[in-house]
Amino acid sequence: MRPKFQNISDIVIEKIKSGELQPGDKIPSENELIKFYNVSNTTARKSLLEIESRGWAKRIKGKGTFVLNRTVDHHLIRTLGSIYATRRGFHESLLAEGFKPHNLVLEKTILDDGISSEIGGKHFIIDGPVLKIHQLRYADDEIIKDETKYISLKMCPKINRMPTEISYFKVYESTYHLRIEEVKQTLSVEIIQPDSEINNFELTKPTPMFILDSSVICKDDQIVEIERSYYRGDKYKFAIIANPDYNDVH
Repeated sequence: MRPKFQNISDIVIEKIKSGELQPGDKIPSENELIKFYNVSNTTARKSLLEIESRGWAKRIKGKGTFVLNRTVDHHLIRTLGSIYATRRGFHESLLAEGFKPHNLVLEKTILDDGISSEIGGKHFIIDGPVLKIHQLRYADDEIIKDETKYISLKMCPKINRMPTEISYFKVYESTYHLRIEEVKQTLSVEIIQPDSEINNFELTKPTPMFILDSSVICKDDQIVEIERSYYRGDKYKFAIIANPDYNDVH
């Protein structure tokens, strides 16, 4: 008869294989396994260690155990419309999937006149002063994202003193106590040529690029952040969360 902890680990691993748990997702905690399967803390702990030892997950101290990215080509799956994914941030998401993230800041400056951007046919404006951060994002030693953010210094004073690998979304909520009402996002695709002036990826051949434009909207339609980012099309897959509005169902 197989030990109970192995049966539990098999169940969790099967959820990972089926896609029910995606790379970077947090798997049930020790306490959750104890409660759900009615087992001892020793059995629950052994289950988590078994999942990790078989290469399906990784424990991050103080945060939990997360599903590793085991796709053959290491495609990164990102979900549009997910506040949870946005709140977690790029750096933390890569750590959770088992990658080593780091940033190369190309520009960090303050724009006194503010910024405007068109997203989905609508203009979004942030009055100055605005913090501009342009950085390249790495997974292990490969550039996978070229990111430019514009952040309101009126709404977030002194945010320019913070490190750039933070989850800015979390900081808006926890440090500046902003209430995020909505995140507007549009996704487009463009082929980037090696000699293009926007090729910061060290590309040697034409490569499809996802272009994500987004705006973070707070109470009274105040815009705290505008972002334009390029994601390597050969490294990313995007999913979309659709939340049906049942008030519109008749």
